[in-house]
Amino acid sequence: MFHYSVETDKSVDEAVAALEESLKDRKFGVLWKLDIPAKLQEKGVDFTSPYRVLEVCNPHEAKRVLSRNKLVGYFLPCKIVVYEDQGKTMIGLPRPTMLMDVVNDPGLKEIAQSVEETLIEAVNAAK
Repeated sequence: MFHYSVETDKSVDEAVAALEESLKDRKFGVLWKLDIPAKLQEKGVDFTSPYRVLEVCNPHEAKRVLSRNKLVGYFLPCKIVVYEDQGKTMIGLPRPTMLMDVVNDPGLKEIAQSVEETLIEAVNAAK
C-alpha cells in the first residue's frame, strides 16, 4: 500500500502536538507545518475540515540519500498528514519505500525501509 495511516481518539491539534514530540524522540524535526483550511480560507476558499501537513526530516538520513541520488530531493522532506475525516482524526504518511521505487535505485531501499519504520513508530506512538 502506498501509505500508512492510523486513527486516533485525539483532536487534530492534540495529534499534531503528540506527533511532534514523538518525532523529536526519534531525531526527526518538523521543518514546516501547513494548516490547509487556514491557508485556503486566507485565499478566499471555503474549506473548514481540519487538515495539517507536517514536513519532517532527519538531517543525517537526508544527507545519506541525497549523497547517493539527487532525485530523492523530489520527495524530501518527508510528509506526515493529520486530518479529520467523518469525525475521526487520522495520522498518515506516504511510505518512503514506495517513493524510492520511483527513482529506481535499489541501494536506497534499505535506507528508505529504516526511515519508514521510524516514521511509523513515531505515528503509532503519537496516536
